Amino acid sequence: MRVAVLGARGQLGSAIAHMAAPRHHIDMFGHDDLDIADDRAVAGAMARARPEVIINCAAFNDVDLAEDRPIDALNVNAFAVRALARAAAATGALLVHYSTDFVFDGTADRPYAEDDLPNPRSVYGASKLLGEWFAGDAPRAYVLRVESLFGRVADGPPAKGSAAGLLKTIVEGGEARVFEDRTVSPTYVIDAARATLQLVERGAPPGLYHCVNSGQCTWLEFARQLTEQLGVEARLAPVRIADVKLRANRPQYCALSNAKLASVGIAMPSWQDALARFVGAELARPSPPE
Repeated sequence: MRVAVLGARGQLGSAIAHMAAPRHHIDMFGHDDLDIADDRAVAGAMARARPEVIINCAAFNDVDLAEDRPIDALNVNAFAVRALARAAAATGALLVHYSTDFVFDGTADRPYAEDDLPNPRSVYGASKLLGEWFAGDAPRAYVLRVESLFGRVADGPPAKGSAAGLLKTIVEGGEARVFEDRTVSPTYVIDAARATLQLVERGAPPGLYHCVNSGQCTWLEFARQLTEQLGVEARLAPVRIADVKLRANRPQYCALSNAKLASVGIAMPSWQDALARFVGAELARPSPPE
C-alpha cells in the first residue's frame, strides 16, 4: 500500500515508518516538509501523494504550553485533522489518527473503555477530543488513543517523555521525582506501531480503539519496575499531583482498557514486558561520543 505518515520524524511516526517500510511504500512528512495547520498545503500534498492510508502522528503535545497557546494546539490537534479527513475523502484513503487519555477527567475507578464519556480538563485534552471528532469525518478512520508513550526504533529520534527522563535520571544517579497517585497504562511505541499496522493490514472494523500496553501502574510503580530491570539502586522521591504546580490539569486515574483491540485479535503485551524490552534496547545502544 501507499502510506503517508505525518509527523514521520517524531517518536511514534518514525516507529510507524520504520516498521511499515519493508512491505509498503512510505511517504514521510515531517514538520519541515508539510505544515499540517495549512489546509491548502495538506490538500495539495495528499493529492500529489495519492496515499491509500494516511497515518497522522503529528501533534501539539506540550500539555502545559497548550494552556498559553490554545490556538496553536487547536490548529494542529483539531483543525489539521479536519483537513486530513477531507483529504482522505478526496483520495479514498483510510485515515489513522492518534488521541490521548487526556480526553478523560481522570475520576474513574476502573480502566476507561472506548464508550466512556470524555470530559477533558485541559486545552490539550479538549483539542485532542475535537481531533477525534474531526477524524470521524473521513469515510474510514481509526482513532487510536495512546498514553504515556515511551521508546524508539533503532533509527528514530532520541526517546522522549517521562520514561526516558526517568531512565536518564536513574542511570546518572540523580533523584527522580515521580507521581505516586497518577495511574496510567504506558504505551511502548513499538507495540503501538505494530498494532496500528495490524489493524490496517487486517482490515479490522474502523472506529475508536485504546492502543495501550496491558495493565496499569502509577508512575512510582513504573519507576520501581524500571530500577529493578536496570539492576540498580535508585533515589525515588514520591510526589502527589496536588503538591506539584502544573499549568495544565492532569487526569489522576487514567488507565485505559484495550479489550476492544483484543476483541479484533490484537493482544497488547503487558507494560512490564514492554518496559523490559525498552530497557534492553536502550542499554544495548552505543554511548554517544563525548
